[in-house]
Amino acid sequence: MFYPAEALSDCYIPVSEMPEHKIQSSGGLLQITMKMMPKILSSLVTDLTPKVFIISFKLAMDPSPHCNCANNTLEVYQHQVVVANICEILETKLLLSDEEAEKGIEIEEKTVNNLQSQHTTFIYNKN
Repeated sequence: MFYPAEALSDCYIPVSEMPEHKIQSSGGLLQITMKMMPKILSSLVTDLTPKVFIISFKLAMDPSPHCNCANNTLEVYQHQVVVANICEILETKLLLSDEEAEKGIEIEEKTVNNLQSQHTTFIYNKN
């Protein structure tokens, strides 16, 4: 199972373009030029780890039900799971029942248990 510890930014500043010292706040306007990160999910799925259960993360900016960003990611990369976070409700809404919350179950525990079950099924189906 490949479960990235954190989501990566889509952009970065190359080391060669980073300032050597702290940027002074009195310097006036600040202009930052960023490069796009290369997409590695396709290489993971097809070349590097084709037999591995892969989980990716997607930050959804559109909270509407017709936003298919997670499904689109699954279709494009053909891996097993996308954990989609909705930016607008990221820190205000968890998909836990009242009973689960009363028992002290956290969203991470529920997510890991669900992924463990899917991973077991994935391994069983591969053999």
